[in-house]
Amino acid sequence: MLNKAMVIGNLGADPEIRFTQEGTPVATFNVATTERWKGKDGQQQEATEWHRIVAWRRLAEICGEYLHKGSKVYIEGKIQTRKWQDQNGNDKYTTEIVAREMKMLDSKGDVGGGGAGGPGEPPVPAAPSGGGFGGGGTGEDVPF
Repeated sequence: MLNKAMVIGNLGADPEIRFTQEGTPVATFNVATTERWKGKDGQQQEATEWHRIVAWRRLAEICGEYLHKGSKVYIEGKIQTRKWQDQNGNDKYTTEIVAREMKMLDSKGDVGGGGAGGPGEPPVPAAPSGGGFGGGGTGEDVPF
C-alpha cells in the first residue's frame, strides 16, 4: 500500500508551534497550491487549494524557525484524516498531510520575506475566511 502526498506551494501564515503533554513539538501550517489554465474563452483561470500540514519533532522545530508566511516549500508526507469532537460533542474530521520531509524553495534573498513569491509570481492567495482549513475547525479545538 502507498500513502504519499507531495505539494509545492506557499505558506498562508507563519507555522504554529505547540507541544504535546509529553513535550513533543508539533507544527501546523497551511500551504496553498494554485492551478492556472486558460478557459474555453481564452481567459486565464485559476483555482487555489489549501493543504493543512502537520510536522512533528525536529522537523516541527525547523519549520517553526525557518518558515514564514509566503515561504515557498516542498512538503512530502502521508495523508491522514483524524476524527475528533468539538466543544459541543459533535464529531468533526480533519484531513491533513503529516510531513516527513520539507524543503525550502525560496532563494536566499526571499527567506523571511512577506507574501510574494519570486519575480513574475503573483502574491500568496489570502487564506479562506472562517478560520478553518481542510474542513476542520480553527485549530483551537483540535485535541493536542
